[in-house]
Amino acid sequence: MRKVVVFVAVSLDGFLADAEGKVDWIRGEEEGTSDGGIYSSFIRSVDTVIMGYRTYHQIVCELSPEMWVYAGMRSYVVTHREIPSTREIAFTHQDPCDLVRMLKQQPGNDIWVCGGADLVRQLMDGGCVDRLHLSVIPVVLGSGIRLFSSMSTPLELKLIRQASVNGIVELVYERRQTEKDNIQP
Repeated sequence: MRKVVVFVAVSLDGFLADAEGKVDWIRGEEEGTSDGGIYSSFIRSVDTVIMGYRTYHQIVCELSPEMWVYAGMRSYVVTHREIPSTREIAFTHQDPCDLVRMLKQQPGNDIWVCGGADLVRQLMDGGCVDRLHLSVIPVVLGSGIRLFSSMSTPLELKLIRQASVNGIVELVYERRQTEKDNIQP
């Protein structure tokens, strides 16, 4: 079955973005140095990407305004805005957990949750995240948008892989199965 993977970069102090929502601090110790193929290997393992509206807006307005960076992948933007879907991007009001449960039943590769923080929190609270892949960037921001804000229940994780490339520490965790997971709704 497909896995739902949160693959994000965070500052050493746990922020997804700085106080202005910017992510231009995401880089290793030496600019222009490869990430060791971590991103390219990961991106080959997914065929679906889910994000919140602010992440989508940042991508199309700041990071890649000329072209959709996830061309060839099915993209879902969870939003309350009324935006018509396109061939590659579905804008949806659907509950994020309902969306990923539906997608997990379909054939395909893993499902990538690329942001934002509120969407990640909703999915984690709902027990809908299978794997957490954090790229810890060697910077302390001091403030900004936290990856982990208030959650209703703790999420127990098991470290399955770690690596360090160019000062970036890659941490990959899987969600531990609990008794609650074995109870049928």
